[in-house]
Amino acid sequence: MTESLQYLTGTPGGGVKGQFALSSDLISELLTSMRLRGVRYRRVHAGPRFGLHFDAKPGRASFHFLAVGSAVLRTEDGTVHELSAGDAVFMPHGESHQLLSGPDIRAQGIDSFDAVPLSDTVGAVDACPSADPNPSAIFFNGSMEFDLGGMQGLSPLMPDVMLVDAEGARYPGLMPILTSMRREVCSARVGFAGILARLAEVAAAMIVRGWIECGCDNSSGLVAALRDPRLASAILALHRQPGHHWTVAELAAECNVSRSVFADRFQTTIGMPPLRYATELRMVLAGQWLAQDTLPIESVAQRLGYTSQAAFSRAFKRVTGRPPGASRVTARSRVEGD
Repeated sequence: MTESLQYLTGTPGGGVKGQFALSSDLISELLTSMRLRGVRYRRVHAGPRFGLHFDAKPGRASFHFLAVGSAVLRTEDGTVHELSAGDAVFMPHGESHQLLSGPDIRAQGIDSFDAVPLSDTVGAVDACPSADPNPSAIFFNGSMEFDLGGMQGLSPLMPDVMLVDAEGARYPGLMPILTSMRREVCSARVGFAGILARLAEVAAAMIVRGWIECGCDNSSGLVAALRDPRLASAILALHRQPGHHWTVAELAAECNVSRSVFADRFQTTIGMPPLRYATELRMVLAGQWLAQDTLPIESVAQRLGYTSQAAFSRAFKRVTGRPPGASRVTARSRVEGD
């Protein structure tokens, strides 16, 4: 990652039309497995002078949407970004940061403010001084576990800050979502908290999609594979049929290239052999199904094409370093600790 900030601008795709269509199918397939879990949102009313500090939370992403007013986002390294009404920010790595009315304002921890419950996942924070009953800034903040599922290999490539330009005309699908969020934040109609939470999840998915389509031309690994017609068909097949025990020859045939060309290209681009990628993908999906979907181990083994639960358990432990049952115990402990 050469830059900590990625503006989501530019035209999606590139290359021949068929190549972009294939990449779009693969992106849609991969986004289906993206999960935002343990989501906690806050609607924050702030006065003319405010400073809010958000602690580092590794493994949890942050989402901010500024509905009214202006603010300054200061990242852990001191970089400052100016935000205006309608701007959205997604921070996938959970680094510490601050939202301020100005760069010289001292920040107070967001967790030190009382939050009035608006729904199961949304709380209201009033950061206005008593002398300023009318907020000069209103924003919506979310903290969540960000699980890319089969796309987990993309996570290290993501920039620290993904800032959406509210005036940009190249993401017409995202702008109506942000406009709807602004309307819900400001109107506070019946049920607005639940609607806001769902809109925020859609916005996060669209931001990730925009980054894949527009911000990764020079990235390596899985992103490069999504754009390579010699690999994309095989990766799409792996994600659509993870329970099929593919051979290298079968995957090469999906891409209409020779076995040797495919295997060499896959190793060079992804950094691992194709069958190892297939196995690791199965274990990522298995962990998700065990921990989040609470499927029985036997059902997961059958879904992934293993002839016995014992064979699946051996493969899972070999790849992840722990038995399948530990994934469910860890997930239960995490939920109880939230």
